[in-house]
Amino acid sequence: GPGPQRPAPAVSFIIMQPQQIVLTNELPGRTSAFRTAEIRPQVSGIIQERLFTEGSNVNAGDVLYRLDPSSFQAALDNAEANLLASRKAVDRSRATLRASQADIGRIKAQLSLARSDSKRYEQSFKQKIVSAAQRDQAATGAVVAEADLASAQAQVESSRSAIAAAQAAVQQAEAAVQTAEINLGYTKVTAPISGRIGISNVTEGAVVTAYQPMPLSIIQQMDPIYADIPQAATKMLSLRKEGLNEGREEQNMVQLLLEDGTAYPQDGTLQFSDVTVDPSTGSVTLRAVFPNPDGMLLPGMFVRTVIQEGVREQALLVPQQGVSRSSKGDPFVLVVNAENKAEYRPLVLERAIEDQWLVTKGLAPGDKVIVEGLLMLRPGTVVNATPFGAKPEGGGAPPEKGGAGH
Repeated sequence: GPGPQRPAPAVSFIIMQPQQIVLTNELPGRTSAFRTAEIRPQVSGIIQERLFTEGSNVNAGDVLYRLDPSSFQAALDNAEANLLASRKAVDRSRATLRASQADIGRIKAQLSLARSDSKRYEQSFKQKIVSAAQRDQAATGAVVAEADLASAQAQVESSRSAIAAAQAAVQQAEAAVQTAEINLGYTKVTAPISGRIGISNVTEGAVVTAYQPMPLSIIQQMDPIYADIPQAATKMLSLRKEGLNEGREEQNMVQLLLEDGTAYPQDGTLQFSDVTVDPSTGSVTLRAVFPNPDGMLLPGMFVRTVIQEGVREQALLVPQQGVSRSSKGDPFVLVVNAENKAEYRPLVLERAIEDQWLVTKGLAPGDKVIVEGLLMLRPGTVVNATPFGAKPEGGGAPPEKGGAGH
């Protein structure tokens, strides 16, 4: 315009240099117990004693409740008495068998004697030494001895069957003892897992039934603890595409921010095997697992998780102070071009990373983006440009290419 020539406005710039950045995503989540066990009785009875403090930590195997054992002890005593009686019955059957076997030996000797008598009398009768009546008597003696032998052999078989039946009764009685012992053991209700136990739903004197629907109490294992992170399925796909995968452990680290905004001291890891999709909403639940040795995290807390989405090898970051908006709200920067003039560049921005924007379109490595002296500066104006150096850590570029002066 008319009037004296104005001096070129002084501006500072930074040089765009590609750098490797880790992309993170902050997502809401909710903690849930690593394992949950509902405590139920396995026999029916009356609660005699509760042996834990509500809200305390218990170990697997700890006795939590005692049911009145008297009827179960009586059932065990009865089963043991039956077992003893069954064993005695086996002993009696064996004694009978031994007696029957001894009888057979004696009867066989008698039979052989009776047979030889019968033969001798037959010979003597032919020689007219004895009468027909004497001969017949000897023959009858042999027949009787044979019948006695058959009877004794039947008695042996009967004794053997009696032993087998008595032994089966012993096995049955042993099983009954075992069942009674198990049921007596069930009067002590123990913790299946280690963890924190909640309130007790029953008091001493309450009647409980085996496998009842209402648990007596609930144990939650909270070290480690899960954080469940609901995601849109499309987001999950982009996470996968960005290179999040099971192979790269360090990349699947998750940070946790508590409700008051403070960072949880321990990092967690993403569990890709635990991804579940809700068919009604199409959202995916990612699951991260965190160490929780001090029990600082409790199930059901709302948390924010910071997930590493992936690594960009050649990212361009521009300080937010260098980005202006057009009247339509579209972002742009002014760069110092080869003729030392301010040049207008529209941008496509992906996201803010701290005090910088990640640029996806509009800038190239080596571009000099004006970050100071933008007020009233119009595109096409010749500028007096110097590298931005007042704040060495600000701005995206390391100074090795002579970008930011120190």
